[in-house]
Parts: sequence; structure tokens; C-alpha cells
Amino acid sequence: MDFAALMSKEISKAKGDTSKSSDAQKDTKAPAKKYMRRGEVEAARVAAYQEEQDRLQQEREERLANKRKLEDETTEHRLQQEMKKQKFAEASRKRREEEEEREERARRRRLGLPDLPEKSEDVGDNAATDAAEEDIEEDELFERLRELDEPTRLFGENHRSRLRRYRRLVLRAATLKKTTDGPIPTILEPVSGGEMIIPAKIPDEKEGQLFLFRQLGSYFNMVLSEWELALAKRDLSVRQSFQGKQAHNALVQSRESMKPLFRRFEQGDLEKGLLEPIVEIVHKAQQRRYVDANDAYLRVSIGKAAWPIGVTQVGIHARSAREKLNQSEQKAHILSDELTRKYLQSIKRCLSFAQVRWPPEDLLQIMG
Repeated sequence: MDFAALMSKEISKAKGDTSKSSDAQKDTKAPAKKYMRRGEVEAARVAAYQEEQDRLQQEREERLANKRKLEDETTEHRLQQEMKKQKFAEASRKRREEEEEREERARRRRLGLPDLPEKSEDVGDNAATDAAEEDIEEDELFERLRELDEPTRLFGENHRSRLRRYRRLVLRAATLKKTTDGPIPTILEPVSGGEMIIPAKIPDEKEGQLFLFRQLGSYFNMVLSEWELALAKRDLSVRQSFQGKQAHNALVQSRESMKPLFRRFEQGDLEKGLLEPIVEIVHKAQQRRYVDANDAYLRVSIGKAAWPIGVTQVGIHARSAREKLNQSEQKAHILSDELTRKYLQSIKRCLSFAQVRWPPEDLLQIMG
């Protein structure tokens, strides 16, 4: 083996490893420095902190902007809702006022009272009308309101509103003067004692029926007045007792329950099925035949219809007698509605008081 060739080969291999190590050292010198100065570290920390603070400030401003935008949208939505509510309330108020005015005009037309003055739809016309009306001084207006037993001042009320309220009260007082005084105020003209005798049958003509309603209203008002007077004459100890308070409550309840009946009298639309027994009750009560009047009351309240108890169908064939169980003329009127039941019971209470106030000559006519 040639020694020189072998040595040259080994030398060339050694030179190749040295060049590779120098290239690797050159590549490792590229990364960051192994040691840094304290100033450079502090500058890098301050820069990172400032960058973080800028990012947080930007996020905070974005959140505030979104919140402000949401609040503006919520406020605008709330204002729109309030405007809608105000418009709806104004429309409802106008519709309610128109309905009340229409009902009041219909009631006045039905009762024969003067019609309400026409209202102008323009606000300027209303202001001009108020200005054209006679003005009243403040002190004089206070005195007139005190005479009407009304408060002189209301919360948030100015002089014009107070004057308008006074005119409404005067108009209402003028309307109420047409109603008669009594336990139950009514527009039916009262009749004297001699004309209060109720006939046994209902008159056929319209004028006779209207006079009959006046007689019935006058009679029941007279009975209620006597009832109030009798309760007022009792001793104080009796009035303050439990039984005395019950008697007074019965009077008050009867007076309130008979108001719908008086409204029927005023309108003249009481059905014949109720008017006939009421006329019979009052007619017999005026003759002091209280047992017969009580029988008439039982007929109108309970009725003549059979009230089957238990088995109502005992065979497969229908019988003619069963057709009479639900006849219309045998219906119990006290079961018609609540108002009818209440004023029929009030008539029965008036009948019970009448036999005490005007006792019958025949003792057999006293109700049990």
C-alpha cells in the first residue's frame, strides 16, 4: 500500500471537517444576543406595557360607544312608545267622551230634557267660546262654589278650568231639579194621595199606562218614606242594636234594589209578565188584603211551573201532561236575572212593612 497516498487522503478528510465546523459556527451566530443591557430590557418592557394599555383603551372606547349607542336607541324607543301611548290614550279619551255624550243625548231625548249644547271640534273655537262667555271674579266664583257645596280649588286647576267646572255643576243642578225628591229620585211626576189608587187591571191606552207608572212610583216612594220615618222614630238604643242595624240595612238595600224598577217605570218598557203581578200586589196591598198580595208575589216569584224532583221520565212514551212542565206563562220571574230578583224581594219587604204601618181590619189578611 502506498503510504503517501494514504496520508494525503487523511489530511484531506481532516480539512473537510474543519471547514464544516466553521460554517456551523457562522450559522449559530445569527440568533439574538445572549446578553442584553438593562436599558434595552426596560425599553422593551415599557413598549409592551404601552402597547397593552393602548389596546385596553381602544376596547374601552369601543364598549362605551356601543353602550352609548344602545342607550340612545333605548331612549328613542321609549319616546316612541310614550308617544304611541299618549296618542292611544287621547284617542280612547275622545272615544269615551263621544260615547258618554251620545248616551247622555239619548237619555235626555228619551226623558224629554233639553239637549246638550253642541261642541266645536276646533280648539281655537273652544277658546274663543270660553272667552266670549261671561267671566266671573275669583272671589265671587269661590262663593258660588261654596253655595253648591263644592271644593273651591282642585289640584292643578286654574281659573278657566274652575269656571268651566262651575258651569258644568250649574248645568247638572238645573237638570237634577227636574227630578222629584224622595227616597228614590225619579223624573216621574208624583201624584196626590187620592190619585194613587192602583186599578185592578192595566189600562189599554198609552196615556193610562204612563199614568199607572206614575202611580206605582209615587206609591213605592211613599212606602219607603214611611219606612224611613218609622225607623228614625225608634230609640237610640234600638237603632244601635244588632236588630236595629239589620232593619236599617234592609231599608237601604231595598231602596237601592228598586232603582232599576224605577228606571223601567221612567222608560215605560216593563214587560207585561212582570207589570201585571206588580199591579195586582199593589192593588191588593192598598185594599189591605196582604195575604192575597202575598199570594200574587209568590206566583210571580216562584211561578206555577211544576218542579219535578227525582225521576222525570218513567216510560218510553211521552205524555201530554209533561208538556205543561216548562210553559212560558208559568215561568218563575224571580229566576230571570239578578236585578229582577232584587226588586221583587224589595217589593216583598215593602209589603211586609205596609201591613205593620196600615194593619188590616180582617185579621185573616195578616201574613205569617
